[in-house]
Amino acid sequence: MKVNVNWNGNRNVNQDCFQYPLISIGIIGGGQLGRMMVQKAKKMGFYVTILDPTPDSPAAQVADEQILGDFYDANKLRELVKKSEVTTYDIEHTNTEVLKELVNEVPGNTIYPSPYLLEIIQDKFKQKDTLSRSGIPVPKYEKVEESDGDGQLLYPDNLRFPCVQKARKGGYDGRGVIVLKDKNDLENCANAITITADSDSFIEEFIDFEKELAVIVARNPGGEVRTYPVVEMVFDERANICDMVIAPARIEEEIAEQAKEIAVKSIEILDGVGVFGVEMFLTADGRVLVNEIAPRPHNSGHYTIEACVTCQFEQHIRAISGLPLGSTELLSPAVMINLLGCEGYAGRPLIEGVYKAHSIPGLSFHLYGKARTRPFRKMGHVTILDLDENLEETIEKAKAVKKFLKVKAEEDNI
Repeated sequence: MKVNVNWNGNRNVNQDCFQYPLISIGIIGGGQLGRMMVQKAKKMGFYVTILDPTPDSPAAQVADEQILGDFYDANKLRELVKKSEVTTYDIEHTNTEVLKELVNEVPGNTIYPSPYLLEIIQDKFKQKDTLSRSGIPVPKYEKVEESDGDGQLLYPDNLRFPCVQKARKGGYDGRGVIVLKDKNDLENCANAITITADSDSFIEEFIDFEKELAVIVARNPGGEVRTYPVVEMVFDERANICDMVIAPARIEEEIAEQAKEIAVKSIEILDGVGVFGVEMFLTADGRVLVNEIAPRPHNSGHYTIEACVTCQFEQHIRAISGLPLGSTELLSPAVMINLLGCEGYAGRPLIEGVYKAHSIPGLSFHLYGKARTRPFRKMGHVTILDLDENLEETIEKAKAVKKFLKVKAEEDNI
């Protein structure tokens, strides 16, 4: 049974009366993003149910309830949506066909972002094509077709190297992305690029970028929009995973405003509701190009928990429940680093350097509650506020923390 039958996503001041719990929220996915959403939702008085196949998942540890089930399981998705007044995601890899059926039922079920939007986001080629056709600047792209019968990939005759080949579906954290430096790289590419049996791919021009940027955009059902400061992302080249986020980005104000304008327009084109991470390239000649969009809170916005008036996780809950959006003002510049599982270790996590890390002024430590670590798995993050108003020194401090704060394993070293 839904907790609050009077809830309305477009609630106005004349309807400003809620039962307790205020709203029942369902989250598809029980990872770290879901966990941080739940923590904020519970603070705000909401009831939260998680759908995840892993017992005692990170989000379920702090939620009211967990439904054990796969993200594509039609029956489990129906169970979650039917018992929730609004449903959202911490992962975009789910069954959009079932979710579309659910939102079209009478009375309708509220799912934000829309599964129709999610369907576009899931297919990176369709995502890029939708944005490009609406005037959003993106890298040049082209489909890669398969020849009939033998499964061989047919590359464009005018293929220019270097370039990037991407799986259309299923990729995340660097999976499904390969840089092709020359013709020799084509030979082994087909097996490496395949994520699922129906995962086609496409070619994208290689951008020799100056910086990788990101903008968190929030939008509620009434069309109210807020943006967070433009941030700078630094990636671990070994696994192509975001390693560090610098807020604000070290760019000119004109570039920052351009990035925000493009990010907002992108989400408005998609008619997005919720919080979105818009990843971008800044080229050497000052162009801002959209790389990808995440339809949920994003790694690049973790710093907002300590550094902004309203963090991205509370903002997402506000947006999907139709509440006014909170202030995105930056209270302090900050640097966030991901705590990735160390190479050579798998098993129950063993965290080294915890006491030393907590002795650093302005440092906040977040552990995600994952029962097992493995190489490059996101196990937590650390945010360091720039208390001394010297961002370069704070960056160096973060680099120093990465050298001693390690996630290893008690057993099963590999």
